[in-house]
Amino acid sequence: MQQPRTLRGQAVTKTVRFSRDQITAYAQASGDRNPIHLDETFARSVGLPGVIAHGMLQMGLLAGLAVAEAGGDPRRLKRLSVRFAGMVEPGEEVTFGAERRPDGKLDLSARKADGTPVLTKGLAELA
Repeated sequence: MQQPRTLRGQAVTKTVRFSRDQITAYAQASGDRNPIHLDETFARSVGLPGVIAHGMLQMGLLAGLAVAEAGGDPRRLKRLSVRFAGMVEPGEEVTFGAERRPDGKLDLSARKADGTPVLTKGLAELA
């Protein structure tokens, strides 16, 4: 995984290529063993292209960017919200972004390498 990087002093981004191992590890750590995340055959049987990454795994990566913008202090993260807008398959690359607004809040987003949004309407409030 790439380390967060600040752009123009206003935004921070992090690009991640999701792997099956990462998705499986998150399933074990979180207890979310829904077969759409772990079982290729099951995922296809319910109309998905294959297994998909957990939305909460992606949201957690955005939370990490917000905490980085809060000086690394997770206690300063007061609110985090996103809209889950798309699916991420193993092997896909997603760029997560956090951009500070004039009011101090952070606009959050996540897009695949082709520009397709996967998390939208993201917002973080910091103390």
